[in-house]
Amino acid sequence: MASVRTARRMFCAAAQTAAAAGSSSRWERLKSSKAGVWCRSLLSDYKEACREMVVSAWERPVKTSVYVTLLGGAWACFHTKPDQSSFEAALLERSNQLGLLSPWIRNGLSDGHVQNLVKLHNEDRLRYASLGLLCVVYQANYDPDTMLYEARCSNLSMPWRELPQRVLDIGFIGCWWILDSKMKDYDVNKDEYKHLPAYMQATSPPGPQGVERNERLHRASWLPLTMEDKEEETTAVDRMENCWIQLEHWISSLKKKLLF
Repeated sequence: MASVRTARRMFCAAAQTAAAAGSSSRWERLKSSKAGVWCRSLLSDYKEACREMVVSAWERPVKTSVYVTLLGGAWACFHTKPDQSSFEAALLERSNQLGLLSPWIRNGLSDGHVQNLVKLHNEDRLRYASLGLLCVVYQANYDPDTMLYEARCSNLSMPWRELPQRVLDIGFIGCWWILDSKMKDYDVNKDEYKHLPAYMQATSPPGPQGVERNERLHRASWLPLTMEDKEEETTAVDRMENCWIQLEHWISSLKKKLLF
């Protein structure tokens, strides 16, 4: 039995040695092959490029900061770019805001722009295009399901040079800029002020002194009246009455002198 165990151990050790030698030889053959050489050269190139990048960033911190800022800004613009559903939600919200107002006080520019967008949306003629850092919404001639020859012929399709004239809105950093600009003062109908003089059509915001004076007067309007104020008002009225009495006496005496 002891001899059998010894022989078994010898065979196991020989098998393990042969397997290790075979695996090491396969690894060496893999490293010396064309694919292994190409992978090692590629890794060394990437390693050298990363090292040079770190060294140049350490030597030129201002340039590195500018590049990092530009890349971070581009990444933020790309991830905050609005999509088509956000434009539809914004259009619905602006339409509801105008619907709560009377037609007599709506801004004509805001109402016309929103009504045009709603009409094109109902006709399915609004198109959305992503341009990387921003997106645009433009107007198409036909519905995509239209089977007319003019809508299906590629030679009669809209040329790209007409795209700037057909752009209706620009989406950038989570906002639709043209729609927001058209909705400025949407509850002010400027047509009501056309009959006024030019200096009354445009109003400028009050300065700091005017704002402070208005706030002071507003706070004073909430204060209760005191007896001193009433006495002062009574004294002023009495003075006015005395002045009128003296004036009447003087007029009557003047008439008497003229008569005699």
